[in-house]
Amino acid sequence: MSDPFFTRHEPCPECGSKDNVGVWANGNEHCFSPGCTYHTNGTGEIMQAEQQDKTTSLTKGILSAIPDRSITEDTCRKYEVTIQGNKHFYPLFDDAGTHIANKIRRVDTKEFYSEGKVASSTLFGQKGFSEGGKYITLCEGEIDALSTYQMLGSKWPVVSIKTGAAGAAKDVAKSYDFLTSFDNVVICFDNDDAGNKAAKKVAEVLSPRAKIMPMQYKDANEYLLNKAQDKFVKDWWSAKTYTPEGIIAGSEMWSTIMEGVTEPAIAYPYDGLQNLTYGVRMGELVTITAGAGLGKSQFIKELVYHVLGNTSDNVGMMFMEESVKKAGLSLMSLEANKPLHLPDVFSTATDKELKDSFDNTLGTNRLFFYDHFGSNAIDTIVGRVRYFAKALDCKYVVLDHVSIIVSDQQHGDERRALDEIMTKLRTVVQELNICLLLVSHLRRPSSAGHEEGAATSLSQLRGSASIGQLSDIVIGLERNGQHEDEKERHTTTVRVIKNRFSGLTGPACRLYYSRQTGRMTELEEEGEEFE
Repeated sequence: MSDPFFTRHEPCPECGSKDNVGVWANGNEHCFSPGCTYHTNGTGEIMQAEQQDKTTSLTKGILSAIPDRSITEDTCRKYEVTIQGNKHFYPLFDDAGTHIANKIRRVDTKEFYSEGKVASSTLFGQKGFSEGGKYITLCEGEIDALSTYQMLGSKWPVVSIKTGAAGAAKDVAKSYDFLTSFDNVVICFDNDDAGNKAAKKVAEVLSPRAKIMPMQYKDANEYLLNKAQDKFVKDWWSAKTYTPEGIIAGSEMWSTIMEGVTEPAIAYPYDGLQNLTYGVRMGELVTITAGAGLGKSQFIKELVYHVLGNTSDNVGMMFMEESVKKAGLSLMSLEANKPLHLPDVFSTATDKELKDSFDNTLGTNRLFFYDHFGSNAIDTIVGRVRYFAKALDCKYVVLDHVSIIVSDQQHGDERRALDEIMTKLRTVVQELNICLLLVSHLRRPSSAGHEEGAATSLSQLRGSASIGQLSDIVIGLERNGQHEDEKERHTTTVRVIKNRFSGLTGPACRLYYSRQTGRMTELEEEGEEFE
């Protein structure tokens, strides 16, 4: 009677592997994951581990070449690989050199399974090489290890992980001392997504000894089968030392340096502010802060209007404390040079004034608003910023203000919520190369309030130090709304309190808000310097 035929792979209910359970036509099931004991007979009865004695009688075949893989008998002898019928046996040993397990490959079905104590064994091939030396190569599978050893002229140690790409890092950690006894560990994994990811994980463990070999074929054995031994050796010698992501050698930065200094996307609309900041740049997070009612929203709308009139870029706007209609009317007011958001002014404006103001601002199809009637969850807000940038091609995004977002969070920890949203916003700014204009509130000072002209500082940013830390530019607005002089009550000092680009900080300029025009204009001060 012939053996029942193999039908399919399934997940393992015991170890959780995705497809390591083999199912046969007679109902037998067996998990081939190393260390897993799941096995059923045809009745569905689960057999216990002690019923599966896989260590007492390890199979040994006959020493032979593997013609279908172009592996010579000498190579098989080095690794003690044997053959029995349609099965190939790849032996695994413990630290003492005792044969304790086999990886078994069936040629007809191309399936791999194991017998013995795979989890307790060293790397495949490790027994055949002593510790220490200049080079060792680490492969993803046994056939590739044999192929690599053979193509390198049997000159250098070559070993393989035991459990494929998924278990590579674990296998390497177990044999860490052995691998790191060599000056260089050349990683030769399969040229596919799983292999490339596993190679990087292993390289992280073995850094700085790790080198990743560039692969022109799927795996080492394909080089051998295609008679590309010379190409393999060349690629092997060209393996580069692995450098973790984010690490850049200064010696490789010449072309980057010669690109020049980052040019501003646009100048600020106020000369004093421009002189300190050198303009607005993409990839920057700019925070505007001030006390309550001191013109943060007005200031940031002046910036938006300036962008609208001096670039062709789109702008995304999220005003969390006012309606979309009011925000839209405020921008139209800047074009009309009168505060259209006030009922008496709107009612006296002509249809032409309203239409022209609309056409030159909202009607340009370059302004996009977030109507925040829905969720203010952090991920929702960050997602809208991303949508503005990716889907609507907005180079500038306004968020006014961040404090109201974190106040809506369920966990009630404002500092933690601010840390979370600032980190995510910082990531989006860098990833998408946009300019984010952020409004943040200040804590009330212990002495005179900001409404009475108190100076702004980074330490007064409300809620979390992450706002100041993750911002490139922080601009504070100061105004004494209680001043006896009417002009002073409407005059705002603009202070740069952080400037990552140039390092220049301090008072930048003074802006006067006209109730008639609804505009903030820069004052030219005689005998007073703002440095």
